[in-house]
Amino acid sequence: MLMDVKLGQLTSWLAMRDFTPGGIAGAVRRGYDRYYNKYINVRKGGLGGITMVLAGYVIVSYIWSYDHLKHDRHRKYH
Repeated sequence: MLMDVKLGQLTSWLAMRDFTPGGIAGAVRRGYDRYYNKYINVRKGGLGGITMVLAGYVIVSYIWSYDHLKHDRHRKYH
């Protein structure tokens, strides 16, 4: 896991990772499963997990539309 890697060992740790499309898809799948089991699939669920998903969606949507918003910000009257 990345949190267990020391800074000096980071390059060798990255060299051992699987960067093929299947490896990346597997990593995304494992991340989704960890998120789902930690925040969504719990006995006493709260709004924390869903709030994080919505906050991530808002941030990604803002980043995707930033160029359009940047041009609108400079137009004062038209």
